[in-house]
Amino acid sequence: MVKWMKFLIMKYKRKIIQCISAVLMNGNITGFWKGKIYTGKSKNLCVPGLNCYSCPGAIGACPIGALQVSAGCSMYGISFYVLGFLSLIGILFGRLICGFLCPFGLFQELLHKIPFPKVKIHKKVDRFLRLCKYLILALLVILFPFLAADSYGSTVPYFCKYLCPAGTLEGGIPLVSMNKPLQSTIGWLFTWKMFVLAVIILISILIYRGFCKYLCPLGAFYALFNRFSFYRYCVDQSKCTSCGTCTDACQMNVEPVKEPNHAECIRCGSCRKVCPQNAIEVEKLQFKIGG
Repeated sequence: MVKWMKFLIMKYKRKIIQCISAVLMNGNITGFWKGKIYTGKSKNLCVPGLNCYSCPGAIGACPIGALQVSAGCSMYGISFYVLGFLSLIGILFGRLICGFLCPFGLFQELLHKIPFPKVKIHKKVDRFLRLCKYLILALLVILFPFLAADSYGSTVPYFCKYLCPAGTLEGGIPLVSMNKPLQSTIGWLFTWKMFVLAVIILISILIYRGFCKYLCPLGAFYALFNRFSFYRYCVDQSKCTSCGTCTDACQMNVEPVKEPNHAECIRCGSCRKVCPQNAIEVEKLQFKIGG
């Protein structure tokens, strides 16, 4: 029995961590039946993954939402806390956060397990579509909120308001379903956000983590640090036989042998699990003191 439990834990270790992360980020359980947003002191702190501030269970702030607010307030000075927090997380872990701690990433992975024909995007098209998330980060998260800010630093959170499916899933649907006054105010914006969520759900069923690959600005931000983050992969060339097994196993369309620290790698570990030679390892950091 103990051996069987250990086997299950090792096999589903990442899923277990993802579930625990999602629960911890949304630990205000009473908010779901009260239909109210938690406003405690912890809401001043960002969580590392994409998790809507308006979710009734959310106990922290969404980093992308916070980044948009800080962009609007930048006329009064740069918000070093938000940029510093995200940069620190990026430097330490890179896109490991996407693979292990992001609740919406877990949601997409579960959807992709639905038995339905999958779609494989051509490499050239895939490479082009991946640029979209960087444009969303630059325009909707940083530039537009900065340009739209008024004299008081208030701005429009363009990504959260018009595009974010996590906000609709975690915040919009629960709050509207539990508050009759809100139901009478539903307009075109909520309808649009529901349409976006429906499209993302369909994409997630057809394409592995389609939102992460092509639209997520948080993934784009962390991707900037992937090549030099403290947590990195390395390939032992003395063991590697270039069999291509790791490339076939990677659902993020990365070739680990060529680029083990590619910007799109979410550190899920699939390549390491299937490597017959155990050639892919977590790089050990070596610090040298002195000259």
